[in-house]
Amino acid sequence: MNEHRHRSRRRVIACATVVEELRPLLPPTVECQVFDFGLHANPDRLKQALQEAIDAVPVSVETIVLGYGLCSQAVVGLRSDSATLVVPRVDDCIGIFLGSDEAYKEQTSITPGTYYLTKGWIEAGNGPFADYEELVERYGEEKAAWLMDKMLERYTRLALINTGQYAIERYRTYARQTADRFDLRYEEIPGSTALLRRLVDGPWDEDFVVVPPGETITFAHFRDVAPSPSGEAANQQD
Repeated sequence: MNEHRHRSRRRVIACATVVEELRPLLPPTVECQVFDFGLHANPDRLKQALQEAIDAVPVSVETIVLGYGLCSQAVVGLRSDSATLVVPRVDDCIGIFLGSDEAYKEQTSITPGTYYLTKGWIEAGNGPFADYEELVERYGEEKAAWLMDKMLERYTRLALINTGQYAIERYRTYARQTADRFDLRYEEIPGSTALLRRLVDGPWDEDFVVVPPGETITFAHFRDVAPSPSGEAANQQD
């Protein structure tokens, strides 16, 4: 009874790419609002959309879980007057899919020029690979190829992150074909649901930014790794 009560007082607001990994972990009592990945192209617009969604959440909701990272500081400035805000302490969702910001940094140190794909990114149809056909229609094959070379000039590897949350075969095929088409080395790297599971159920430790009602998410929250007393208190409610 208490478990149902706590879960029903939680709301998830997530990017469409993250929700593909998050949805299998969500109990049916938790409502989830999804935003298009394309909003990342304009962080100020994304911030506004998130704040409006937060403001529309009923006061009966105790905790709002954000399926985002820092995301070009789009979450900086967000606040709720009535609910605790929880967001993974990662720069962007790649860290979420890999299980931690440390795992992301490790991958970056191995191969800095990596373009990452997941089911969510492929389904969302965003990014230079999805734009290629439109570029061909607009500018022709030769100029489209030149533009793609410019967009991808710092990339050498295409990595498909496999979190084990879904059948990977069709996405593996797409990723391999894309890597071949744009002369990138293909690799499949293991993802992790560790951060996603804790985002849903806690504990919200130093890997999360936990902001109590009436306070605002700041950039410093993502650089100060010391767990806050308010975060510990919020976890005890579960």
